[in-house]
Amino acid sequence: MPQTVKGVVARAKGEPVELVDIVIPDPGPGEAVVKVEACGVCHTDLHYREGGINDEFPFLLGHEAAGTVEAVGEGVTDVAPGDFVILNWRAVCGQCRACRKGQPWYCFDTANAEQKMTLTDGTELSPALGIGAFAEKTLVAAGQCTKVDPDAEAAAVGLLGCGVMAGFGAAVNTGNVGRGDSVAVIGCGGVGNAAIAGASIAGATTVIAVDVDDRKLCRAKDFGATHTINSKESDTVEEIKKLTGGFGADVVIEAVGRPETYEQAFYARDLAGTVVLVGVPTPDMKIELPLIEVFGRGGALKSSWYGDCLPSRDFPMLVDLYRQGRFDLDAFVTEKIGIGDVEAAFEAMHGGDVLRSVVVL
Repeated sequence: MPQTVKGVVARAKGEPVELVDIVIPDPGPGEAVVKVEACGVCHTDLHYREGGINDEFPFLLGHEAAGTVEAVGEGVTDVAPGDFVILNWRAVCGQCRACRKGQPWYCFDTANAEQKMTLTDGTELSPALGIGAFAEKTLVAAGQCTKVDPDAEAAAVGLLGCGVMAGFGAAVNTGNVGRGDSVAVIGCGGVGNAAIAGASIAGATTVIAVDVDDRKLCRAKDFGATHTINSKESDTVEEIKKLTGGFGADVVIEAVGRPETYEQAFYARDLAGTVVLVGVPTPDMKIELPLIEVFGRGGALKSSWYGDCLPSRDFPMLVDLYRQGRFDLDAFVTEKIGIGDVEAAFEAMHGGDVLRSVVVL
Protein backbone atom coordinates (compact mmCIF):
# COMPACT_ATOMS: atom_id res chain seq x y z
CA MET A 1 0.00 0.00 0.00
CA PRO A 2 1.15 3.62 -0.46
CA GLN A 3 3.59 4.99 2.11
CA THR A 4 3.87 8.43 3.66
CA VAL A 5 7.45 9.66 4.12
CA LYS A 6 9.32 12.93 4.57
CA GLY A 7 10.56 14.81 1.51
CA VAL A 8 11.95 18.23 0.55
CA VAL A 9 9.65 20.22 -1.73
CA ALA A 10 9.96 23.53 -3.59
CA ARG A 11 6.43 24.93 -3.82
CA ALA A 12 7.09 28.14 -5.76
CA LYS A 13 9.85 30.00 -7.57
CA GLY A 14 12.50 31.37 -5.25
CA GLU A 15 10.73 30.34 -2.05
CA PRO A 16 12.59 28.40 0.66
CA VAL A 17 12.17 24.65 0.43
CA GLU A 18 9.97 22.78 2.89
CA LEU A 19 10.25 19.40 4.59
CA VAL A 20 6.79 17.87 4.25
CA ASP A 21 4.95 14.55 4.15
CA ILE A 22 4.76 13.00 0.69
CA VAL A 23 3.03 9.87 -0.56
CA ILE A 24 4.95 7.12 -2.37
CA PRO A 25 2.75 4.68 -4.33
CA ASP A 26 3.52 0.99 -4.62
CA PRO A 27 5.72 0.34 -7.67
CA GLY A 28 3.88 -0.40 -10.87
CA PRO A 29 5.20 -2.32 -13.89
CA GLY A 30 8.82 -1.38 -14.57
CA GLU A 31 9.12 0.72 -11.40
CA ALA A 32 11.00 0.48 -8.12
CA VAL A 33 10.73 2.05 -4.67
CA VAL A 34 14.15 2.93 -3.26
CA LYS A 35 15.00 3.70 0.36
CA VAL A 36 17.35 6.65 0.00
CA GLU A 37 20.53 6.51 2.07
CA ALA A 38 22.30 9.64 0.82
CA CYS A 39 21.71 12.42 -1.72
CA GLY A 40 24.06 15.21 -2.78
CA VAL A 41 22.90 18.82 -2.94
CA CYS A 42 23.53 19.80 -6.56
CA HIS A 43 23.25 23.21 -8.26
CA THR A 44 20.60 21.67 -10.50
CA ASP A 45 18.29 21.35 -7.51
CA LEU A 46 18.76 25.05 -6.83
CA HIS A 47 17.98 25.76 -10.50
CA TYR A 48 14.70 23.87 -10.05
CA ARG A 49 13.84 25.93 -6.96
CA GLU A 50 14.62 29.14 -8.84
CA GLY A 51 12.42 28.16 -11.79
CA GLY A 52 15.42 27.83 -14.08
CA ILE A 53 14.44 24.39 -15.41
CA ASN A 54 10.69 24.74 -15.86
CA ASP A 55 7.66 25.95 -13.90
CA GLU A 56 6.10 22.59 -13.03
CA PHE A 57 5.92 23.31 -9.29
CA PRO A 58 5.82 21.80 -6.74
CA PHE A 59 9.12 19.99 -7.20
CA LEU A 60 10.38 17.08 -5.12
CA LEU A 61 14.07 17.97 -5.14
CA GLY A 62 17.19 15.78 -5.04
CA HIS A 63 18.64 13.48 -7.69
CA GLU A 64 22.29 12.66 -6.86
CA ALA A 65 21.58 9.62 -4.71
CA ALA A 66 22.28 6.08 -3.59
CA GLY A 67 20.11 3.72 -1.60
CA THR A 68 18.56 0.28 -1.30
CA VAL A 69 15.77 -1.13 -3.44
CA GLU A 70 12.77 -1.79 -1.21
CA ALA A 71 10.25 -3.09 -3.74
CA VAL A 72 9.90 -3.61 -7.48
CA GLY A 73 6.96 -3.79 -9.82
CA GLU A 74 5.89 -6.33 -12.40
CA GLY A 75 8.44 -7.21 -15.06
CA VAL A 76 11.50 -5.86 -13.23
CA THR A 77 14.43 -8.28 -13.48
CA ASP A 78 17.62 -6.21 -13.38
CA VAL A 79 17.30 -5.22 -9.71
CA ALA A 80 15.62 -6.79 -6.70
CA PRO A 81 14.71 -5.80 -3.15
CA GLY A 82 17.86 -5.47 -1.07
CA ASP A 83 20.12 -4.35 -3.93
CA PHE A 84 22.33 -1.32 -3.25
CA VAL A 85 21.95 1.06 -6.17
CA ILE A 86 22.99 4.46 -7.49
CA LEU A 87 20.11 6.38 -9.06
CA ASN A 88 20.54 7.84 -12.54
CA TRP A 89 18.53 10.05 -14.85
CA ARG A 90 19.47 8.15 -18.00
CA ALA A 91 17.45 4.94 -17.97
CA VAL A 92 18.02 4.02 -21.61
CA CYS A 93 15.12 2.75 -23.69
CA GLY A 94 17.05 0.46 -26.05
CA GLN A 95 14.72 1.34 -28.91
CA CYS A 96 15.29 4.97 -29.98
CA ARG A 97 17.48 5.96 -32.91
CA ALA A 98 20.50 6.57 -30.66
CA CYS A 99 20.16 3.19 -28.93
CA ARG A 100 19.69 1.41 -32.26
CA LYS A 101 22.90 3.03 -33.53
CA GLY A 102 24.79 1.58 -30.56
CA GLN A 103 25.03 4.96 -28.79
CA PRO A 104 22.76 4.48 -25.76
CA TRP A 105 24.56 7.25 -23.85
CA TYR A 106 22.65 9.62 -26.16
CA CYS A 107 19.29 7.88 -25.56
CA PHE A 108 16.51 10.25 -26.61
CA ASP A 109 13.67 8.48 -24.78
CA THR A 110 14.90 7.82 -21.26
CA ALA A 111 12.45 6.35 -18.75
CA ASN A 112 10.94 7.74 -15.56
CA ALA A 113 8.31 6.28 -13.26
CA GLU A 114 4.82 6.42 -14.78
CA GLN A 115 3.08 6.99 -11.46
CA LYS A 116 3.29 10.27 -9.59
CA MET A 117 4.40 10.87 -6.04
CA THR A 118 2.12 13.38 -4.32
CA LEU A 119 1.61 15.63 -1.35
CA THR A 120 -0.83 14.24 1.21
CA ASP A 121 -3.63 16.35 -0.33
CA GLY A 122 -3.12 14.60 -3.67
CA THR A 123 -1.13 17.38 -5.39
CA GLU A 124 1.21 15.74 -7.90
CA LEU A 125 4.93 16.34 -7.47
CA SER A 126 7.49 16.87 -10.22
CA PRO A 127 10.60 14.89 -9.19
CA ALA A 128 13.89 16.59 -10.01
CA LEU A 129 15.41 14.89 -13.09
CA GLY A 130 12.76 12.20 -12.68
CA ILE A 131 14.22 11.08 -9.34
CA GLY A 132 13.22 13.23 -6.34
CA ALA A 133 15.65 11.87 -3.76
CA PHE A 134 15.58 14.45 -0.97
CA ALA A 135 13.17 11.99 0.58
CA GLU A 136 13.24 8.97 2.83
CA LYS A 137 11.99 6.91 -0.12
CA THR A 138 11.37 7.62 -3.79
CA LEU A 139 9.68 6.01 -6.77
CA VAL A 140 11.70 5.65 -9.98
CA ALA A 141 11.80 3.63 -13.17
CA ALA A 142 13.70 0.44 -12.43
CA GLY A 143 16.16 1.35 -15.19
CA GLN A 144 17.17 4.36 -13.12
CA CYS A 145 18.67 1.98 -10.55
CA THR A 146 22.25 0.82 -11.19
CA LYS A 147 23.41 -1.99 -8.91
CA VAL A 148 26.90 -1.47 -7.42
CA ASP A 149 29.14 -2.86 -4.67
CA PRO A 150 27.10 -2.71 -1.43
CA ASP A 151 30.22 -2.06 0.65
CA ALA A 152 30.70 1.37 -0.95
CA GLU A 153 29.94 4.50 1.08
CA ALA A 154 26.54 5.81 -0.03
CA ALA A 155 27.39 9.47 0.59
CA ALA A 156 30.38 9.20 -1.75
CA VAL A 157 29.14 6.96 -4.57
CA GLY A 158 25.75 8.66 -4.77
CA LEU A 159 27.57 11.65 -6.26
CA LEU A 160 28.15 9.57 -9.37
CA GLY A 161 24.45 10.06 -10.01
CA CYS A 162 25.10 13.53 -11.42
CA GLY A 163 27.99 15.97 -10.90
CA VAL A 164 30.95 13.66 -10.49
CA MET A 165 29.88 11.50 -13.42
CA ALA A 166 29.31 14.60 -15.55
CA GLY A 167 32.85 15.86 -14.93
CA PHE A 168 34.66 12.52 -15.11
CA GLY A 169 32.77 11.59 -18.27
CA ALA A 170 33.45 14.97 -19.87
CA ALA A 171 37.16 14.13 -19.73
CA VAL A 172 37.12 10.40 -20.40
CA ASN A 173 34.02 9.78 -22.51
CA THR A 174 33.47 13.05 -24.37
CA GLY A 175 37.01 14.43 -24.47
CA ASN A 176 38.64 11.02 -25.01
CA VAL A 177 41.58 12.08 -22.83
CA GLY A 178 44.41 9.57 -23.14
CA ARG A 179 47.95 8.86 -22.06
CA GLY A 180 50.31 11.79 -22.45
CA ASP A 181 47.61 14.34 -23.26
CA SER A 182 47.55 17.89 -21.97
CA VAL A 183 44.25 18.97 -20.46
CA ALA A 184 42.95 22.28 -19.12
CA VAL A 185 39.82 22.48 -16.97
CA ILE A 186 38.15 25.88 -16.57
CA GLY A 187 36.05 26.01 -13.41
CA CYS A 188 37.04 23.97 -10.36
CA GLY A 189 33.79 23.17 -8.61
CA GLY A 190 32.56 19.61 -8.18
CA VAL A 191 32.17 18.96 -11.91
CA GLY A 192 35.51 20.56 -12.81
CA ASN A 193 37.40 18.64 -10.14
CA ALA A 194 35.80 15.41 -11.32
CA ALA A 195 37.07 16.24 -14.82
CA ILE A 196 40.54 16.84 -13.39
CA ALA A 197 40.41 13.49 -11.62
CA GLY A 198 39.20 11.77 -14.79
CA ALA A 199 41.96 13.30 -16.90
CA SER A 200 44.57 12.25 -14.35
CA ILE A 201 43.26 8.68 -14.11
CA ALA A 202 43.14 8.46 -17.93
CA GLY A 203 46.86 9.24 -18.13
CA ALA A 204 47.08 12.95 -18.94
CA THR A 205 50.53 14.21 -18.00
CA THR A 206 49.67 17.92 -17.90
CA VAL A 207 46.43 18.82 -16.12
CA ILE A 208 45.84 22.55 -15.73
CA ALA A 209 43.19 23.86 -13.34
CA VAL A 210 41.75 27.33 -14.00
CA ASP A 211 39.58 29.30 -11.58
CA VAL A 212 39.24 32.74 -9.96
CA ASP A 213 39.41 31.34 -6.41
CA ASP A 214 42.77 30.29 -4.96
CA ARG A 215 41.01 28.00 -2.47
CA LYS A 216 39.48 26.05 -5.34
CA LEU A 217 42.80 25.93 -7.17
CA CYS A 218 44.51 24.53 -4.10
CA ARG A 219 41.85 21.86 -3.80
CA ALA A 220 42.17 21.00 -7.50
CA LYS A 221 45.71 19.79 -6.85
CA ASP A 222 44.27 17.10 -4.59
CA PHE A 223 42.31 15.75 -7.55
CA GLY A 224 45.30 15.59 -9.89
CA ALA A 225 45.96 19.09 -11.23
CA THR A 226 49.64 19.51 -12.09
CA HIS A 227 49.38 23.29 -12.65
CA THR A 228 46.97 26.04 -11.63
CA ILE A 229 46.00 29.40 -13.13
CA ASN A 230 44.08 32.16 -11.37
CA SER A 231 42.30 33.79 -14.27
CA LYS A 232 41.78 37.03 -12.33
CA GLU A 233 45.52 37.51 -12.13
CA SER A 234 46.77 36.39 -15.56
CA ASP A 235 45.66 35.74 -19.13
CA THR A 236 44.19 32.24 -19.16
CA VAL A 237 44.90 31.51 -22.81
CA GLU A 238 48.49 32.69 -22.68
CA GLU A 239 49.21 30.84 -19.45
CA ILE A 240 47.80 27.57 -20.83
CA LYS A 241 49.94 27.97 -23.93
CA LYS A 242 53.04 28.57 -21.80
CA LEU A 243 52.38 25.31 -19.96
CA THR A 244 51.91 23.35 -23.20
CA GLY A 245 54.97 24.30 -25.23
CA GLY A 246 53.25 27.33 -26.74
CA PHE A 247 50.63 25.22 -28.52
CA GLY A 248 47.59 24.99 -26.25
CA ALA A 249 46.05 21.97 -24.57
CA ASP A 250 44.93 18.84 -26.39
CA VAL A 251 41.60 18.98 -24.54
CA VAL A 252 40.03 21.99 -22.81
CA ILE A 253 37.01 21.32 -20.60
CA GLU A 254 34.74 24.27 -19.86
CA ALA A 255 32.94 23.56 -16.57
CA VAL A 256 31.46 27.03 -15.98
CA GLY A 257 28.93 27.50 -18.77
CA ARG A 258 29.59 31.14 -19.65
CA PRO A 259 30.42 32.77 -23.02
CA GLU A 260 33.66 34.34 -21.80
CA THR A 261 35.03 31.10 -20.40
CA TYR A 262 33.96 29.17 -23.48
CA GLU A 263 35.88 31.64 -25.62
CA GLN A 264 38.93 31.10 -23.43
CA ALA A 265 38.55 27.35 -23.91
CA PHE A 266 38.27 27.77 -27.68
CA TYR A 267 41.49 29.74 -27.99
CA ALA A 268 43.41 27.76 -25.36
CA ARG A 269 43.33 24.45 -27.27
CA ASP A 270 45.97 23.20 -29.65
CA LEU A 271 45.32 22.95 -33.39
CA ALA A 272 43.02 19.98 -33.96
CA GLY A 273 42.34 19.97 -30.22
CA THR A 274 39.00 19.43 -28.50
CA VAL A 275 36.77 21.75 -26.50
CA VAL A 276 34.23 20.10 -24.21
CA LEU A 277 31.38 22.16 -22.78
CA VAL A 278 30.03 20.56 -19.61
CA GLY A 279 29.13 23.75 -17.73
CA VAL A 280 25.44 24.52 -18.18
CA PRO A 281 24.64 27.92 -19.76
CA THR A 282 21.38 29.81 -19.39
CA PRO A 283 19.03 30.12 -22.38
CA ASP A 284 19.87 33.79 -22.96
CA MET A 285 23.63 33.30 -23.38
CA LYS A 286 25.22 33.70 -26.81
CA ILE A 287 28.73 33.43 -28.19
CA GLU A 288 30.32 34.91 -31.30
CA LEU A 289 33.44 33.42 -32.88
CA PRO A 290 35.13 34.16 -36.22
CA LEU A 291 34.08 31.35 -38.52
CA ILE A 292 37.55 31.28 -40.07
CA GLU A 293 38.93 30.43 -36.61
CA VAL A 294 36.44 27.59 -36.22
CA PHE A 295 37.55 26.27 -39.60
CA GLY A 296 41.25 26.98 -39.30
CA ARG A 297 41.77 25.48 -35.86
CA GLY A 298 40.09 22.21 -36.78
CA GLY A 299 39.50 19.69 -34.05
CA ALA A 300 36.16 19.33 -32.30
CA LEU A 301 33.73 21.45 -30.32
CA LYS A 302 31.65 19.12 -28.18
CA SER A 303 28.95 19.29 -25.55
CA SER A 304 28.90 16.67 -22.82
CA TRP A 305 25.52 15.44 -21.62
CA TYR A 306 25.83 13.72 -18.23
CA GLY A 307 29.43 12.96 -19.15
CA ASP A 308 28.12 10.91 -22.10
CA CYS A 309 27.81 8.12 -19.56
CA LEU A 310 26.12 4.77 -19.72
CA PRO A 311 25.27 4.11 -16.04
CA SER A 312 25.28 0.31 -16.35
CA ARG A 313 28.83 0.51 -17.74
CA ASP A 314 30.32 3.47 -15.91
CA PHE A 315 28.92 3.41 -12.37
CA PRO A 316 30.22 -0.05 -11.38
CA MET A 317 33.61 0.73 -12.94
CA LEU A 318 33.97 4.00 -11.05
CA VAL A 319 32.84 2.40 -7.79
CA ASP A 320 35.54 -0.24 -8.31
CA LEU A 321 38.13 2.51 -8.80
CA TYR A 322 36.87 4.13 -5.60
CA ARG A 323 37.05 0.87 -3.66
CA GLN A 324 40.60 0.32 -4.95
CA GLY A 325 41.68 3.74 -3.69
CA ARG A 326 42.27 5.08 -7.21
CA PHE A 327 39.39 7.58 -7.33
CA ASP A 328 38.85 9.55 -4.13
CA LEU A 329 35.10 10.12 -4.12
CA ASP A 330 35.21 10.86 -0.39
CA ALA A 331 37.12 14.06 -1.17
CA PHE A 332 34.03 15.49 -2.90
CA VAL A 333 31.97 15.21 0.29
CA THR A 334 32.53 18.47 2.17
CA GLU A 335 29.82 17.95 4.76
CA LYS A 336 27.07 15.52 5.70
CA ILE A 337 23.76 17.10 6.66
CA GLY A 338 20.24 16.14 7.65
CA ILE A 339 17.23 16.18 5.38
CA GLY A 340 16.02 19.39 7.03
CA ASP A 341 19.20 21.29 6.13
CA VAL A 342 18.84 21.55 2.35
CA GLU A 343 17.99 25.27 2.32
CA ALA A 344 21.13 26.02 4.35
CA ALA A 345 23.15 23.90 1.91
CA PHE A 346 21.88 26.04 -0.97
CA GLU A 347 23.20 29.10 0.85
CA ALA A 348 26.57 27.41 1.43
CA MET A 349 26.97 26.90 -2.33
CA HIS A 350 27.58 30.62 -2.78
CA GLY A 351 30.51 30.77 -0.35
CA GLY A 352 32.96 28.69 -2.38
CA ASP A 353 33.94 26.46 0.54
CA VAL A 354 31.68 23.51 -0.29
CA LEU A 355 32.16 20.98 -3.08
CA ARG A 356 29.16 18.93 -2.00
CA SER A 357 26.83 18.92 0.95
CA VAL A 358 25.33 15.45 1.19
CA VAL A 359 22.03 14.67 2.86
CA VAL A 360 22.36 11.44 4.86
CA LEU A 361 19.18 9.64 5.86
